[in-house]
Amino acid sequence: MNILLVDDDEDDRKLFFEATKEIDELITCVTAINGEEALLYLKDVNNPIPDFIFMDLRMPGITGKKCLEEIKKEPRLNPVPVIVYTTSKDVKEAIELKKMGATHFMSKPVFPDDVYYMISSVLEAKWD
Repeated sequence: MNILLVDDDEDDRKLFFEATKEIDELITCVTAINGEEALLYLKDVNNPIPDFIFMDLRMPGITGKKCLEEIKKEPRLNPVPVIVYTTSKDVKEAIELKKMGATHFMSKPVFPDDVYYMISSVLEAKWD
């Protein structure tokens, strides 16, 4: 399984990576520090298409919202589930992102154990 994590916070990336390894050491987790880096990775046909994209909203440069918009324009990437995870708890924003194609909207976990449970619940869910 391949996961792309898009997050500008180094500590959050580290927690996410550690949690994926606890869930399954065979999970490949690629990280991007912003939307621009994520789009460069995703548009490179030599890179595998991720099974899931976890993306923060608030990032410098290309935001998570703009990145989501660009991902959903690409026929090759459109089917990939994009899970927006952010410190925002704005219900209107969550509804807007779902309309734009986000699969799920989650509040960013505060505690390390919660990161593990967030990732495992997403990976175990049926997304048909």
